Amino acid sequence: MATKAIYRGVFPVAPTVFDKNGELDFEGQKRCTDFMIDAGSQGMCILANWSEQFVLTDDERERVMDCVLAHVAGRVPVVVTTTHFGSQVCAERSRRAETAGAAMVMVMPPYHGATIRASEQGIYDFFRRVSDAVSIPIMIQDAPVAGTPLPVPLLARMAREIPNVAYFKVEVAQVANKLRALIAEGGDAIVGPWNGEEGITLMADLDAGCTGAMTGAGYPDGIRQIMDPFAAGDREAAVAAYQRWLPLINYENRQCGLSAAKVLMQEGGVIRSEMTRHPVLPLHPATRAGLIEIARRTDPLVLRWSR
Repeated sequence: MATKAIYRGVFPVAPTVFDKNGELDFEGQKRCTDFMIDAGSQGMCILANWSEQFVLTDDERERVMDCVLAHVAGRVPVVVTTTHFGSQVCAERSRRAETAGAAMVMVMPPYHGATIRASEQGIYDFFRRVSDAVSIPIMIQDAPVAGTPLPVPLLARMAREIPNVAYFKVEVAQVANKLRALIAEGGDAIVGPWNGEEGITLMADLDAGCTGAMTGAGYPDGIRQIMDPFAAGDREAAVAAYQRWLPLINYENRQCGLSAAKVLMQEGGVIRSEMTRHPVLPLHPATRAGLIEIARRTDPLVLRWSR
């Protein structure tokens, strides 16, 4: 039996690229993909919240997925977000992603709006049904946007009992504590304890056992400068790199949100338009200028890739 690959490292979330009219820009999507790989991404994630998945039609989701997977052509593994409240819909999305070439699917627990949630048993059964539909790993995204508590015992139980549940992107408060507890309780069933949130807590999370970072797509080269030395056992070099890149990470996380990667990519000529789909509004000009100013201090590849 072939051994399944274990995914580690920097897997940024790719933005969905639109033209100035808000329509899908597939050539821009391909350039974005090429830049991310050239900048050191060891994999990537598409159709996540940071990809504005919530402004796409089902048909557009399919077209973006097919475009990226075909263009990547196996150069790096691609994680496809298939989140949906309905178990049947999520399972079908996940099956379709695997057929198209996804290496993994990322799924949030079922939620809708501010108040509609599933019980713990409903969550367990939901992920069991998704797992039954695929043979690739499932990453559970534990993020505040879902408003759904995912206690460590539940996550560890699902990792032990549901065959494909193996990766966990933890973005809640005190990530490091939760990762540490999850690793302790789940043992070898926790194949991938990952973080997100643009890497703002990355150093503490690495110390807690984090093995993957799903950050924004603007500067994978910077995140690699933190992750690579840590993985090689040089914590001091990782800390020094984290201190260098933290102002930019913080500015993205606290000031810009999902627009940051698009702004950096347009500024550097990777894509033609930093357009986000309404009602997501453009950055204030002063905020945009602040992002570029801080980014230039770290000299990320994104600002010089097309030159």
